[in-house]
Amino acid sequence: MNRRGTRVVLIVVAVVALSNCGGGSGGGGYKPPVNQVTGVTISPTSITLETGQEQQFTATVTGTGTYDKEVRWLVNGVEGGNSAVGSISSTGRFTAPNAVPSPSTVTVAATSVENSTKSASAAVKVNPISATGPGPALQVDAAMAQHPINPYIYGMNYYGMDAASEALAQELRLPVLRWGGDATTRYNWRLDISNAGNDWYFTTTPNDDTGYPDVSEFNSYVEQDRRTGTKTMATMPTIGWVTKARATLCGFSVAKYGQQQAVNPWVPDCGNGVKPDGSNITGNDPTDTSVAIDPTFAGDWVQYLVGRYGSAASGGVAIYSLDNEPMLWWGTHRDVHPNPTTYDEMRDRTYGYAAAIKEADPTAEVSGPAVYGWPAYFYSTLDWVTGWNTPPDWRYDGNPIDRNAHGGVPFLEWYLQQMQAYEQAHGVRILDYLDVHGYVQPDGLAFQPAGDAATQALRLRSTRSLWDPTYRDEGSINDYVRLAPRMHEWVNNNYPGTKLAITEYNWGAPEDINGALAQADILGIFGREAVDLATLWGPPSSAQPAAFAYRIYRNYDGAGNGFGETSVSAASTDQGQLAVYAALRAADGALTLVVINKTYVHLTSTVTLAGFVPTGAAKVYRYSPANLGTIVAEPDQAVEATGFTAIFPAMSLTLLVIGPVA
Repeated sequence: MNRRGTRVVLIVVAVVALSNCGGGSGGGGYKPPVNQVTGVTISPTSITLETGQEQQFTATVTGTGTYDKEVRWLVNGVEGGNSAVGSISSTGRFTAPNAVPSPSTVTVAATSVENSTKSASAAVKVNPISATGPGPALQVDAAMAQHPINPYIYGMNYYGMDAASEALAQELRLPVLRWGGDATTRYNWRLDISNAGNDWYFTTTPNDDTGYPDVSEFNSYVEQDRRTGTKTMATMPTIGWVTKARATLCGFSVAKYGQQQAVNPWVPDCGNGVKPDGSNITGNDPTDTSVAIDPTFAGDWVQYLVGRYGSAASGGVAIYSLDNEPMLWWGTHRDVHPNPTTYDEMRDRTYGYAAAIKEADPTAEVSGPAVYGWPAYFYSTLDWVTGWNTPPDWRYDGNPIDRNAHGGVPFLEWYLQQMQAYEQAHGVRILDYLDVHGYVQPDGLAFQPAGDAATQALRLRSTRSLWDPTYRDEGSINDYVRLAPRMHEWVNNNYPGTKLAITEYNWGAPEDINGALAQADILGIFGREAVDLATLWGPPSSAQPAAFAYRIYRNYDGAGNGFGETSVSAASTDQGQLAVYAALRAADGALTLVVINKTYVHLTSTVTLAGFVPTGAAKVYRYSPANLGTIVAEPDQAVEATGFTAIFPAMSLTLLVIGPVA
């Protein structure tokens, strides 16, 4: 681990920025915002397409106050484009012309409706349909490396209570939904109220619900999950504080604690807790917004949920995650937890709260410790702080006093040891999942649009951090992550039988085929590498390309058919060009393959089959830039006893369903 640190005053901001929810900003004193458009950005900014292919562009209009966020779409200055240069819809979906234009590069522009002087443009190079090049060899052996694929790997974090979100969950047969994020750390189930901490000026703002606790934000998700057949994963506060009242409350009141660098634009008495000189306000009163809790709070909530929805075994809340990113509490929730989190604190809080959950519902599962990313796998917050303040390197891992006090053992390994010790002492397993957040991609990918060609290539290449021992992270981690194998090793060495959950991750670009390819690759990796649960943070909307990555695995034909449930051996001689994943399907005995072409070239590859006797043809379903609005059923692919040769189009997802001989 070669990541260099920075002095602690600067790093606090950097670490909090890595958490899953964004923060806000404002002036030192409140000024009504001016209503105006200030700029437009477009994504991607450059792309190469073949004639007839499609590309979804997104435009973001920025401004102050209240302003119109709509744009007009133009191609070479023509609103909507035309058949010669390509057409573009009112939602930004561009279709390249059927013949190469002259010049071959056209300009797609998004212009603010409110202020036509504000616009952004992208260059689209249109090429003729590419010649097919030789692709890597693919090998599938259905008799080797068999293991179940846990359907929970196709999960998501909460995605909205609108009809479209519920319809997508129904369509995808969404197996699990996690209700999490920074605000859940201080959620008071009795009052249906929370505080997002540093994400939004430490402000408590009541919602419009009445009739709580029965009518509440959380309960509405449980009830939607029950309608869609989805298991609910709840986040259980363990920080020791929850929001105290259904009122507008400030963690750092300007009236009480003085002027601050930024304030909530809607509640200007709520500051960001940073003095005008850049130092943090200390010694504030946690009870300004919150009330202290202990594990009884957790037990009472679980008992209430069992009474309302039944036990986990009978269809109630299935899994409880122990809070959210506790190594970041000292930044995200420093108004109630200003001190750095330690090894011992994490053990003790897990013992108390997890035991209370298990006592209230022995059939429920518990996941923890829900740490945010790479540094938290190895060190506590106390280690980071001491390292950042230790010369000469000022590194987060430069003086790990907490880790050294615990035998030099990486935090997650030590944590697993403590959970095993609890079971040995009490005869009860209180931790079912090792719960980590998988923000291990290079900088500039998560939650970002597709970007330029180099960024798109990096996005597709960097999924190797999830499994490949030869891939060194190309960002600030600068190490060999191999996330899934590493976590499996730690579990096997320290607490065998514990399952692996990656409850937040994001590789960006849901609006683009590039993001769809990356997401499909990630889902394939999770299945092959025996991850037990994974929930995407920032799920796509139904129409976005990344949603089709889920459809390929969960409902490729609109009739509920999906990828198989038993992973089998599948390998590519060049995973960077063509990735392949394979699984057997129980319902009909079919062998299902997902092949992902990550290149801009159509590739011809031979697929060798073993351990399976196929019928003479495979059903083929494909998602590609040729039609970004649907998965297309293609003509059947001839299959011989030992395999077949096929063309896999550029930038495409291909699902093949090979039936067995009767």
